[in-house]
Amino acid sequence: MENQRIESAAITAGRPARTPGAPLNTAISLNSTFAAGGAIGYGRFGNESWHSLEDAITALEAGDSTLAFSSGMAAISAVFSLLPHGAPIVASDQGYSGSMALLKKYHEQGRLEVRFVDIANTKDVFEALIGAAFLWLESPTNPGLEVAEMAVIIGEAKKRNMGVAVDNTFATPLNQRPLEMGADISMHSVTKYLAGHSDVVLGSLTVRDPALHSRLLEARTLLGAIPGPFEAWLALRGIRTFPLRFKAAQENAKALVPKLKEHPAIHNLRYPGFGAIISFEVKSDVAGTDRVCESSTLITNATSLGGVESTWERRRRWALESESVSENLIRLSVGCEHIDDIWDDISKALSAI
Repeated sequence: MENQRIESAAITAGRPARTPGAPLNTAISLNSTFAAGGAIGYGRFGNESWHSLEDAITALEAGDSTLAFSSGMAAISAVFSLLPHGAPIVASDQGYSGSMALLKKYHEQGRLEVRFVDIANTKDVFEALIGAAFLWLESPTNPGLEVAEMAVIIGEAKKRNMGVAVDNTFATPLNQRPLEMGADISMHSVTKYLAGHSDVVLGSLTVRDPALHSRLLEARTLLGAIPGPFEAWLALRGIRTFPLRFKAAQENAKALVPKLKEHPAIHNLRYPGFGAIISFEVKSDVAGTDRVCESSTLITNATSLGGVESTWERRRRWALESESVSENLIRLSVGCEHIDDIWDDISKALSAI
């Protein structure tokens, strides 16, 4: 059924053909070798389990095709691999530590000319776009939760015939669909909300242009950044409940924001008005901030995000995190637990300072 709403597509997309006796779910295809003459040929070229996952993500993102990768960083690296040496690109000056570290390394090496800008300042972004070849967007940013004027910026970039890719991990297709705004690529760390159970590491790229799909497929094949079939199967199973999980977590986050704003131990709270990530600074030093994260009993002190369980961490504990992120900033990934239990845990943990 075409044109399904996203809640339905999450449940129906990527299923086997409905024929008498057919299974409801795609089986896990644990194969590296295939008899000659068929569609796949070899395990690095394709797998039935990947294809079902890719079909499901394509439906969520309103794209034409998707490629699954071994991780979000593998997907990001595949995008950058298509850019010519020295290409001028525009990117946020604050974002996911992995992509930021890679962009800074490429810039220092001369592999790319990266123009880092405040992605929430549309005027500055427009100025940076002059003469550029590619735009890498992340909105909301990680962990600062800055929000770009997506449609406006993408529209300006396309007027300049630039390629545009968007990391849509935080917003998810329930809040925004970059391809519908004109972007060429919508990227996900499938590890996070789409899979949603903190048990797989995967990435994806969704596109509408067949030629771009072919180039990215070649990059995945030659770089070997392929997903495992079991991980793909787990992610697809996670997608079946993605809208339910995300809406519950987002509702919890919205309920927590006013409580956190009023707490005397917190300042500089960041929440874009949607999603399930909240960032805030603790009125304490590094040791005190660490004590808060370590004192929780319901919320897990851990990196990553987007699972059914709530997690938080002091982001600057990671060497790759941007220096623009304050030492006492906590990124909270709100889960699906009862809101009162989450708040009780936060309140008790904050009393540790």
